[in-house]
Amino acid sequence: MATSKHLALTLSLLLSGSVLASPTFTPTTQLPDGEWIDLSEDLCDVAQQTHSYLAQGNAYDPAAIHGGTTVWLNTPTERIQETLAYICEVVHEDQQMGRTSRLTDPDFIAEHFELLRWSPDQQRASQLSDDKPLLQRLPSDRLLLTKYYVRLTNGQPQQTPETPHALYGLPFDEAHLSLDEADAKRDHITRYRYGKQTIVANESSKDQAAHMRNLAPPLIWLSRDDLEGALLQGTAVVNEPSGDRRYFNVHRNNGIAYDRTQRPEQQQRYWYFKEVQGVLGYGKDANYKIPILPKVTVAGDIFQLGLGRLILLRTEEQGQPVFRLTVLADTGGAFHDNLYQLDWLSGYYRDWDDYYQANRHISDYADAWLLLKKQ
Repeated sequence: MATSKHLALTLSLLLSGSVLASPTFTPTTQLPDGEWIDLSEDLCDVAQQTHSYLAQGNAYDPAAIHGGTTVWLNTPTERIQETLAYICEVVHEDQQMGRTSRLTDPDFIAEHFELLRWSPDQQRASQLSDDKPLLQRLPSDRLLLTKYYVRLTNGQPQQTPETPHALYGLPFDEAHLSLDEADAKRDHITRYRYGKQTIVANESSKDQAAHMRNLAPPLIWLSRDDLEGALLQGTAVVNEPSGDRRYFNVHRNNGIAYDRTQRPEQQQRYWYFKEVQGVLGYGKDANYKIPILPKVTVAGDIFQLGLGRLILLRTEEQGQPVFRLTVLADTGGAFHDNLYQLDWLSGYYRDWDDYYQANRHISDYADAWLLLKKQ
């Protein structure tokens, strides 16, 4: 039975004549005014790394390597690859000529790229908008732009009262298995047996904590806040007491979907981690993920849009419009069936307060365009 709140919303829409819109991707040839941020070298770096992943072909990763699976988009994957390659071509030419990056020139962008203005999926957003003011206020022509960050943490090599929770490596019973081999044994391996709440609770018991260590190797020990940050962001950069800095990235999960109706600390979804050389974005397995950089990377629904899309964002920063070119090189549990939002990799921060101070002046919504090199 519908609740009074839902009935009120339905009546309001009927009286106003409003219809919640599906996502649209509308060709355009002009861009509004605004300041352009030049991070062309980093953009090329992420574009090149993403291009290399796409070169593995659709058979390697059909969920992500495609040109769009929706009725609104159907782009040959080759055009996405050509666009990413062209980004680096322009950057290298500009460097050789010693000139300002043409990727910050709106006339150059309009001349050399096809632009599709992206309006959000208001229907889907409205279904998930309870207790979410940002979705309730979602404009008809702008995306929700959340920001994620690489969490800087202080970890310990051993469990302590201050760091009682581990980032675990892949359980021992599948450490020698490929992803496909492990998934074929889904009913018999450790990874699928435990939800996050059980694992966290077990670590508070000496005997159960010892049992967990017999199932999977603890890579580093963290506080609960740092654990939640690592699980949410998918990456942890850990400063050890020795002064060493170590990087950890998600490896494989327990198969439980992220529940967008629950708070992060209440989730049952759990990730096992792998130590890596730097910050990584999307990849179907930890053995091959895309190296990414802040401010030029966005996470989104690669399953509908296709990995590697070049996306132009226009936000307000301290009241002024600002343009940024980004590459869709990451995703997350919140981006299944989500064409109303992007998540911008904003930087490296110790905690929420540091992040907030650095990003509070950036708007929560963004104009967005998908760009393809003209043929």
